[in-house]
Amino acid sequence: MRRIIVLLAVAGLVLGIYVRLRHSRHSFVPVAVTPALRVVPDLALTDLNGTQFHTSNYKNKVVLVNFWAAWCGPCADEIPQFIALQKKYQDQGLQIIGFSVDDDAKELHNFYNKYQVNYPVVPSNLRIADAFGGVLGLPTTFLIGRDSRIHSKHNGVTNFAALEKEVLTLLKSQS
Repeated sequence: MRRIIVLLAVAGLVLGIYVRLRHSRHSFVPVAVTPALRVVPDLALTDLNGTQFHTSNYKNKVVLVNFWAAWCGPCADEIPQFIALQKKYQDQGLQIIGFSVDDDAKELHNFYNKYQVNYPVVPSNLRIADAFGGVLGLPTTFLIGRDSRIHSKHNGVTNFAALEKEVLTLLKSQS
């Protein structure tokens, strides 16, 4: 009986998180970044293609960091829009980087190839997300200026019209 109660409580919690993420699809509120989160961590990792990845290589770019997972429906819905943003603004200095959280390697490769992702994807975990200031759920997106400082954090599904305005502001103001 106790096991059933615990399982029902966990199921209710998961359902509540799912409903909150689905509801947040239409409500966009960037979260203020505390001063402790302002500087991007200096990380050396390996991306999905086996290439060494260093966050310090992007110091003079506007960087959009997206924490996501292939198994996350709202995350998958965002990927085509990130691909379009990367294509549209890469010549102006935008670099998108996807940090895939706890995905199976084969599933991640299949997803990457299916969507023809045009930006680096780095297999990661919540420890790496914590280095950026943590994520409460997936997806979570950070927008970083050419000054290597985090300018905004977006929890949940992103409002791409608002995000694009932020990207343009950073591309123009820090040229």
